Amino acid sequence: MKIKLLLTFSFLFLSNLSEANVEYWGPTGHRTTGEIAEKHLTKKAKRRIDKLLNGQSLAFVSTFADQIKSDKKFNEFYSWHYVNMDLNQKYADAEKNPKGDLVTGINKCIQVLKDDNSTEEDKVFYLKMLVHFVGDLHQPLHIGQKEDKGGNTIQVQWFGAGTNLHTVWDSKMIEEWNMSYLELAKNSSNLSKEQIEAIKKGGVADWVDEVHQLTKEVYNSAQIGDNLKYRYSYDYMETLRSQLQIGGIRLAKILNEIFC
Repeated sequence: MKIKLLLTFSFLFLSNLSEANVEYWGPTGHRTTGEIAEKHLTKKAKRRIDKLLNGQSLAFVSTFADQIKSDKKFNEFYSWHYVNMDLNQKYADAEKNPKGDLVTGINKCIQVLKDDNSTEEDKVFYLKMLVHFVGDLHQPLHIGQKEDKGGNTIQVQWFGAGTNLHTVWDSKMIEEWNMSYLELAKNSSNLSKEQIEAIKKGGVADWVDEVHQLTKEVYNSAQIGDNLKYRYSYDYMETLRSQLQIGGIRLAKILNEIFC
């Protein structure tokens, strides 16, 4: 009996630990944003990107920044995946992480890619990172509170299974939708030219402040211990899909400006 209880506790502990370490759109979300961005690239930008990536798609490289987390030599980039902000702050007023954040990370990527003196190796690396970070920016809990690690410590249930609010937005809702990234990208909303231009307005810091308005709503959408299921997905899946699409359009805007 003691052994059984110990094994059960160990399983629950490891499950919660692994969930708490998830701090990014899942692969399907990132690939969806990358696929949508491809459709908004200029021909010139697409040619130059294809050359740098040796034919690999933006969807394919979109998970690179998460994959390298397993290698300690890339630890310096860890804080570039998020921004810590109080719910009533704007980015300009928030305390900045001395190690950098999403905004400084994206700006560094753009700087390297625009610099004619950058090596091809550096351009490939920072292009892959940029694709990922612009996706991260549009996941509302990447612009969350420091004290709960962007919702990672807000423990909830998803259809009766233990998880946290951050993971629900990263991957649980997307998985429940049960569509591939190609299907999600193909079924993104039809937008007018005016709507697309409105999405592209502003810069990275402006987009952080915009997404942060949604962050407040997400924090109020659930309480610790809530069992989230069909109703939650019904209420928020369209918002999530919209964020993936907006991220793709803005990623394309950045890339078109870099590779004009």
